[in-house]
Formats: sequence, structure tokens, C-alpha cells
Amino acid sequence: MLDKRLLLFLLTIVFSLILGGCLKGEQTLEEIDVPEEVTVVDDDESSQENENNLEDENNSENENEPGEGNEEEEEAEVAESDETVPRELYLIDASGMVVPQTLELPKTKSAAMQALEYLVKDGPVTELLPNGFQAILPTGTEIIGLNLQEDGTLIVDVSEEFKNYEADEELKILQAMTHTLTQFDSVERIKLWINGEEQTEMPVNGTQISKGFSKKHGINIYAKDRPSLKHSKVVTMFYPKQHNENFYFVPVTQYINDTDTDIFTSIVEALMEGPAHDVQALHVFNDHTTLVNKPFLQNGVLQLVFSDDILKDEDKAIIADDVMETLVRSLTEQEAVDAIEVKVEDIGTIMNESGTTYDKPVQKSDFVKSEKM
Repeated sequence: MLDKRLLLFLLTIVFSLILGGCLKGEQTLEEIDVPEEVTVVDDDESSQENENNLEDENNSENENEPGEGNEEEEEAEVAESDETVPRELYLIDASGMVVPQTLELPKTKSAAMQALEYLVKDGPVTELLPNGFQAILPTGTEIIGLNLQEDGTLIVDVSEEFKNYEADEELKILQAMTHTLTQFDSVERIKLWINGEEQTEMPVNGTQISKGFSKKHGINIYAKDRPSLKHSKVVTMFYPKQHNENFYFVPVTQYINDTDTDIFTSIVEALMEGPAHDVQALHVFNDHTTLVNKPFLQNGVLQLVFSDDILKDEDKAIIADDVMETLVRSLTEQEAVDAIEVKVEDIGTIMNESGTTYDKPVQKSDFVKSEKM
């Protein structure tokens, strides 16, 4: 009986110990610190998100790689960059004269900027230079910017390298820049800035440019044996010249006498007389050529009547192309003259060397195309 009571007592104690341990274990779990923000990621959702991210990266890479459509666009851009346009640049010929040369340049929206860039020595013009010609702006010159004012003044901002030229090049640089840029319809004169600072004089020889520089300042100025300043006028005339296979026109600013006759007659007579020896240009007018009548200007058209000695072929009534271009280039330099009409005494219609009839007045644009910036 005693043994049964003892056994029951022992079982009670053991059961109590077991129950106490279980309760203590539950309390311990409740007291564990758990992070306030816990993100639970479902495996399926995680896989889908990774796939989406990978697809986005692939799409991004595909956008950077040219597809079929992009290849067509690239081909179109290449075709446009391969297109060229004739542009007149003023370069230095073998005799050191500033002369226009028409070169085929890549087509661009910034025509004036490009024209200046092609005046830089050792620049993009190098491979295009005709034999005996060179660019004029100092090597390394950068065109920082162009700013066209309402009055037709074009501000040209260049880099410091522009200053690296010799004193005897100064006027040639100004003349080349001015005549190259004034081919654009809206440009009347230029003003020089260097690295963002306005210049009142040229950096090497001190040529005054505070009021800008225009075509009126002249080009290849020839002042020998000039007539009296009181009875003369400064004009720019064009004389044809040839170097190897290259035929071009040299602009020369000179004094002509205007005491006895009108300015147009004086210009034509000076052209028929021919260029000064120092210019080293061609004399293209036939001997004994004369003006039959006084030049007549009406509505911008200057009418000239010559003797038949001016013709290259009298039987076919052909006037030489270089004679016509000499007259047109020189006379349209006068502000009042837009075109010229050439007639020959006792001959109804004249033709050029290709057999085309001169049935309307001839303009400079028939030889040199003017452009917009």
C-alpha cells in the first residue's frame, strides 16, 4: 500500500516538472525580438520581377544597337553628309593675292561657320586646295561663334590661335574673311572678337577695326600712279588670271579717274586697258575695242554698247566668256548696278561660247551663287 502511494507521489512530481518546462518554453518564444518591417517575397513573384528587369535591360541595349530602321536612318544621314555645294572662299594664290575660289564643300546648315573653318591653314580645306593656293587663317584657329546683328554686322568670335600670324598677313586676313562672309546676303561687314572679347584693332599690326571691316575697305589694293584724290574714285575690278589649269578672277581695288566722264565709262575703259603689270593677270579684251555709246543705267540694269571688235567670233556673234564675266563682276561691284546688258553695234543678238543667246541682262549670280547663312 505504501509502495503505491510512493509511486503516485513520484509520478505527480515528474508530471509537474514536465508541465513547467513546457510553459517556460512558450514564454521564451514570445519574448524574442522580431523586426518591425519584414518583407516576405514569394518565389513566383521574385522570378517574375527578375524576368521583367532583364527584359527592360535587353530593350535598353536594343535601343542603343541599330536595328533595320536605324540603319536606314544612318544611310540617309551619310547620303546627306556626302552631298556637296559650291562655295566661294577667298584664298591666297601663288602671287600672294587674295582671290576667290569656288570649292565643293559638304552641305551643312551652318554655311558661314563652315566657310570660315575652311579658311584655316592645315584645316579641312587642305585636301581641296588648288595647286598654288593656300588658306590664310593661322593654324589651329577655332571659330567660337558667329552673331549677326540687325544692321548686317556679323560678329566673328575666334580663339587665341588667331593671333599667330605675321604683320604682312594682317590685311589679307581681314580681306579674305570679309569677302568670304559678305557673299552671304545678310552680311554687310564683320567685327572681330577674340575669345569672347571685342577687338578695336588687329592684334599684330594694329589695323583699326573698331567700326568693323567691309568690302569698302578694298582688296589687293593697288595704289601706284594713282590720280589726284580730288578727281578720282576707288573701285574694285576683277581681272582674269590663270595658274596651270586653274582659271580664276583677281579682285583689285584701285583708283580711277572720273574727271572727264562718268564712273561706268571709266571702269570699262580701265578694264579694256588691262591690269597693271604687278597684278600678273590676263588682258582679255581685243585691241581697238571701244564703247560706242555712253553707258545707260535704268532700274539697276547697265546697258553697254561696244564696237564689234569686242567679239571673239564676229561671224557667229560670240563674245568670250571671260570678257563677259570680267564686265559683270567689276560693274556689279557698284551699288547701283544689279546686272549688265551687253550689245554690239549693228549686231542684233550675241551669244556666249557655248552658243547660248544673251537674251536677258547678266548678273553676278550667273557666275557666283549668293547664299544665306
